[in-house]
Amino acid sequence: MSAINAIFWDVGGVLLTNAWDRAQRLNALEHFHLDEEEFHDRHEMVISSFERGKITLEEYLDRTVFYRPRPFAKQDFRDYMFSLSQAEPEALRLARSLAESRRYFMATINNESRELNLYRIEKFALRLTFQLFVSSCFVGFRKPEREIYRLALETTQKAPEECCFIDDRPLNLECAQRLGMRTIEMQTIEQLRQDLAKLGVGA
Repeated sequence: MSAINAIFWDVGGVLLTNAWDRAQRLNALEHFHLDEEEFHDRHEMVISSFERGKITLEEYLDRTVFYRPRPFAKQDFRDYMFSLSQAEPEALRLARSLAESRRYFMATINNESRELNLYRIEKFALRLTFQLFVSSCFVGFRKPEREIYRLALETTQKAPEECCFIDDRPLNLECAQRLGMRTIEMQTIEQLRQDLAKLGVGA
């Protein structure tokens, strides 16, 4: 079995809280007293374009929230969205220690809109840990589409069997597995450490 020399990480749900997943959206709807069904009907129509970088955060908000007058400002809603991003400190420390060992190429494969993705990269100093960000908003593909994993492999010129991909959702791991990557479903930080150790991965 080939040694692992590249580790690809999901961001939301592994290293950080999710950026704008269902739980975050529900928090925002409750905070701003918005109708859930009305919002989600509009959200589902534009989320693919939003996460592929085809529309901006401004356009997304215009289509999902500010298509009619609101008693709050767009900047207030935007600031609240950004405030929902929180670190998963132990996972971040683990990733940083692996990066500092210089034994592994470190990259992300994640679905995020451009503005939130860039904010999270900056806010949580992810450039100190990761050499490449294969984000849906940059590459135009989303997990679990096969093309985002293929692009990650081709861009890095890594053999699939030398790569490990970590995600908290089984569906997102399936295409990576079919391409030959080793995969880990993140459940707890201790389980993640143990599964990495089984692959011979350590700082």
